[in-house]
Amino acid sequence: MAESRTSADGGMETSYGFREVADGEKQGLVNEVFHKVAKRYDVMNDVMSMGMHRAWKDAMISALNPRKDPSYRTLDVAGGTGDIAFRIVEASNRLAHATVLDINGSMLAVGAERAEKKKISDNLTFVEANAEELPFEPNSFDAYTIAFGIRNVPHIDVALKEAYRVLKRGGRLLVLEFSEVDLPLLDRVYDAWSFNAIPKFGKAITGDAEPYQYLVESIRKFPNQQDFATMIREAGFSRVSFTNYTGGIAALHSGWKL
Repeated sequence: MAESRTSADGGMETSYGFREVADGEKQGLVNEVFHKVAKRYDVMNDVMSMGMHRAWKDAMISALNPRKDPSYRTLDVAGGTGDIAFRIVEASNRLAHATVLDINGSMLAVGAERAEKKKISDNLTFVEANAEELPFEPNSFDAYTIAFGIRNVPHIDVALKEAYRVLKRGGRLLVLEFSEVDLPLLDRVYDAWSFNAIPKFGKAITGDAEPYQYLVESIRKFPNQQDFATMIREAGFSRVSFTNYTGGIAALHSGWKL
């Protein structure tokens, strides 16, 4: 699309999709989006990714390879509905503990309800808080994960520094996010799908197209793979790398606190 991506130098803090807003205004607007879509969020992830988000999330957990150890602690940020945290707990043979943090209480309520149904509540803690001000002591977690949430954080650089702070030495950051498609034909098909179909599906499923227009636009504003990797390095992480999924529609970024 014609709208240009933000860079490693910033810009997401004042970008509400393709609209420029005042610094400090974005968080409230994003909160409203997720209050609206919370009950159908996972259904809409299927629509937005054409079902591929499930495979990408499974790949993320394989890359993390959580220890089968009761002392293993993970923090999943912007993970209100529990999709990543549940996978981590199951991959650890229900031994690890996952803290699910989200700024949006509606999303957390959905996650807590799902955890009860799955009977894994004992392995989970749900915390309502801001990714830019984590309510945890330094060196608290073995891993920090965030899937399709970092682009909704206004000050991404602050959130990444907070991730670094709360990770233990030797801890790992994994960020799964929609990214820049690097295949010429696929990028046109994906743009057509995103801007023409996703808002219409959103309206049909949730009764409101506007949140999905924002979500589609926010993907196009998010820094590309190289720029986001630079931001992770600037937050202090080492051995920073990324892996593209499905031609770059999504990318998994990795960094270590060494």
